[in-house]
Amino acid sequence: AGVTADEKKLDEVSHEIAGRIRGLEELAKEQAEDPDFNPNSPKQLGVVLFEKLGLPVIKKTKTGYSTDVKVLEELKGKHPLVDTILQFRVLAKLQSTYLEGMKPLINKTTGRIHTHFRQTVTVTGRLSSTDPNLQNIPTRTEIGRGIRALFVPGSGYDWLMSCDYSQIELRILAHVAQDPLMLESFRENQDVHARTASEVFGVPLDMVSHEMRSRAKAVNFGIVYGISDFGLAVQLGCSRQEAGDFIRNYLARYQGVKDYMERMKTEARSQGYVATLLGRRRYLPDINNRNFNLRSFAERTAINTPIQGTAADIMKLAMLRVDAALQKSGLESRVLLQVHDELVLEVKEAEREATAALVQTEMQNAFKLDVPLLAEVNYGKDWASAK
Repeated sequence: AGVTADEKKLDEVSHEIAGRIRGLEELAKEQAEDPDFNPNSPKQLGVVLFEKLGLPVIKKTKTGYSTDVKVLEELKGKHPLVDTILQFRVLAKLQSTYLEGMKPLINKTTGRIHTHFRQTVTVTGRLSSTDPNLQNIPTRTEIGRGIRALFVPGSGYDWLMSCDYSQIELRILAHVAQDPLMLESFRENQDVHARTASEVFGVPLDMVSHEMRSRAKAVNFGIVYGISDFGLAVQLGCSRQEAGDFIRNYLARYQGVKDYMERMKTEARSQGYVATLLGRRRYLPDINNRNFNLRSFAERTAINTPIQGTAADIMKLAMLRVDAALQKSGLESRVLLQVHDELVLEVKEAEREATAALVQTEMQNAFKLDVPLLAEVNYGKDWASAK
């Protein structure tokens, strides 16, 4: 169907961002103490940062100093120019991809943007989106939300409705790991991150602090991606010792998760692949490789694929169910986008409650797990306010 973009608002936001980019360019020139400095040039930036300003060299490439985002993140706080360049790059990317890049893609007849969804690009089985990529708009930044606000209901519709699976990957982990604590958390509709913090820190649920919950959340989401003590330490801003202790305590309390991780590695080694709950296989040719890095990546993939891949499979089942149910019901609401664990629909005011109930029912019953699937429904006059 395509999704409608507000062209007037698009022009306004594009003009505003262009002004902010120009301001950052001028600021970068001042901070570099060079009126000819071009912040778009990695070569010039490398010379300024590492020769003129004397910042520590993190990484070199064949052509000179690396100034990629990882390098700049490590240098944050060492000189104001670093932060300016990071901001500049974010805005320049959004401007070229979603503002200037989106306008030519608006269909002159329909006034809609028709992104291309592909089924066979990602290794996990999730859909990918191109021309433009509507799955990659940042949601946590003010400017990212501003871009989402450009997408509105089409003519004859009143609302955009967002229907989002809640913690679907953790629910799948609870199912495949059969961990008693995790199963209980979801069956009793507890705050799973607070419960994890309570278990790992050894405090009652009502004594869990915001910081404890944040740490538990990072481990809950990171554990199935094989997060290391180093990776967790960077994420939480703590020592590697603390991070390592936290991971060990987690696996001691959630023995089912630990057993699942070992089981998947063993299974992959013996048969050369792992599968999602619906039977889709991912082959792992490096699972027995002598190279530690290649083997470790294959082991992490063996643990994660049944979870992330099953989430992708369930979302596709949900899309089919929702579409069929909408057609059968006679409702005129329709699915526009699928973004990660979210479906976006355009809805008429008179159909809002019926559509919300229908979509929630179909998503929550798309596949039977040993814990309930939960889909949360929100709506707004644009995509940003529907979240």
